[in-house]
Amino acid sequence: MSTLDHKIDFAVVLSVVRANPNGDPLNGNRPRQNYDGHGEISDVAIKRKIRNRLLDMGEKIFVQSHDRTVDGFKSLRERADAKPELSKLLKEKNNSDDKFAKIACEEWIDVRSFGQVFAFKASGTGGGVSVGVRGPVSIHTATSIDPIDIISTQITKSVNSEPGKDKGSDTMGMKHRVDFGVYVFYGSINTQLAEKTGFSNEDAEKIKKSLISLFENDASSARPDGSMEVHKVYWWDHDTKIGQYSSAKVHRSLEIKRKVEEPKSINDYEFIVQPLDGLKVEIIDGL
Repeated sequence: MSTLDHKIDFAVVLSVVRANPNGDPLNGNRPRQNYDGHGEISDVAIKRKIRNRLLDMGEKIFVQSHDRTVDGFKSLRERADAKPELSKLLKEKNNSDDKFAKIACEEWIDVRSFGQVFAFKASGTGGGVSVGVRGPVSIHTATSIDPIDIISTQITKSVNSEPGKDKGSDTMGMKHRVDFGVYVFYGSINTQLAEKTGFSNEDAEKIKKSLISLFENDASSARPDGSMEVHKVYWWDHDTKIGQYSSAKVHRSLEIKRKVEEPKSINDYEFIVQPLDGLKVEIIDGL
């Protein structure tokens, strides 16, 4: 595989219909909002979905969620120990952090894409490891174009969790959703960091493919099938390693305009890409 030889910028437009795109555990799991009332989806949540999609595509992933693990390991340490070269380094007194990072990048696509902090305690006579890898793929927080309305519904559980003669009292709870919102997030892929992690042109294509199908196999009670949809992926391939334009200027070239006063669907928005001389954009429909 050839190391990425050109800068890449991208943007993703997605919609939310009667779903909770990213609950805030510090706020009763209500959909995330900024102080201006715009909805947000954290970059961490987006990377989790990308990892899941890459996992579905058969790629090796280091940071697997507990409910999506495919190798049976229950911790990152166990997954690292299962790689003989890494296990050997963890047992050495004077191991090389750089060598550990290099092997990890070669093994797992999410490490060479997003980076990873490896902080494992010493075991036996080993010296452990403490090394951080900076990845070339950076992703912004997704933000809704307009402020969102959050609908809260009270729910009850009317069954006993434990056996007993009498029916237990109903357990009350709350469920929150966004009735409608259109979100946009941006990202970039840096060639300098790609050279350090071994991120390749082929890896970039896999990231693109994962963005197109971001919410496949992601259904839950908070996000029913069809409630979240990727509509467009905008992909800019620069001609050089440093890029013809800054990422900020490229991201600003995507203009979003409302067609009506109160948008109720994706069709109520217009998306226009202002041309940048010498830089073409690939516009891809979501699944």
